[in-house]
Amino acid sequence: MVRAAIRGAAGATGVNVSTETHVNGNGRAAQALFRRARLLSWFGRRQQALALCRQAVTHGDYSHAYTLMSRLSLPGEDYFAVLGRIHRYLKPQTYLEIGVSKGKSLKRVLAETAVIGVDPEPKLAKPLGNNQKLFTATSDDFFAQHDPRAEFGGRPVDMTFIDGMHRFEFALRDFINVERYCARSSVILMHDCYPLDARTAQREQQTGFWSGDIWRLLLLLRERRPDLVVRTIATPPTGLGIVLNPDPESRVLGAQVDELIREYLAKDFSVLEGRQSEALGLVANEWPAIRALLDARMRSQP
Repeated sequence: MVRAAIRGAAGATGVNVSTETHVNGNGRAAQALFRRARLLSWFGRRQQALALCRQAVTHGDYSHAYTLMSRLSLPGEDYFAVLGRIHRYLKPQTYLEIGVSKGKSLKRVLAETAVIGVDPEPKLAKPLGNNQKLFTATSDDFFAQHDPRAEFGGRPVDMTFIDGMHRFEFALRDFINVERYCARSSVILMHDCYPLDARTAQREQQTGFWSGDIWRLLLLLRERRPDLVVRTIATPPTGLGIVLNPDPESRVLGAQVDELIREYLAKDFSVLEGRQSEALGLVANEWPAIRALLDARMRSQP
């Protein structure tokens, strides 16, 4: 079995794609359905291909079908490419990344941007740039011991990417901590916000292709923070959350964090059934639509 994982700030796996192939009857059925789906996708018959992929994964954990399902459900550039576009468009002075892993997303940052990365077990493929600083710690420990604004020489955090522990309560705490150091014009991005189905959306990993339950955070923010603009950009493999107009003075979430965690952990994935795109604020993975979001945020500031 070959397994490729994206590790988060607390050492957890994010979208974790396994190429394991089952050879029993269910595995052969899944393979056959996947091959038919792939053929249909080549001929542009997207909905039929998607239906076959969904049928294939009912026979077991078949990651090839999930990967194709992702490309069919969330077409366009992947989240790394979109993250790079946002960097080039906004040109942030400061950037905080929670969950650095091998540094693939750091490669999208402009050379002139001051960067702080946080990860307890980083596995950087290349050395950091001159403007980049790495803290080998969990995000909870980092915020308990460091002031990002002070680390950036008194400047707010212009842009953040939360891609750490792929569980709701960790991402919620990361958001609460990050928002305190933002400006109203800052942008907060989050990975793995749009799960493909109930199995891949569980807290405990049951499938090779897995996104965890970050969807709960998007749901919470859209329901409990109407002052924010909260959307999910439809990027493969599992969406890119975007939050605009953060309020560093807000204590709405922090004051009731334990209660919110209990309340939203009690919500089953079924709350999204038939309304997932609406509930999570899905936005087309097209640069004009993404740019319009960013431009509206800038016009809304004094």
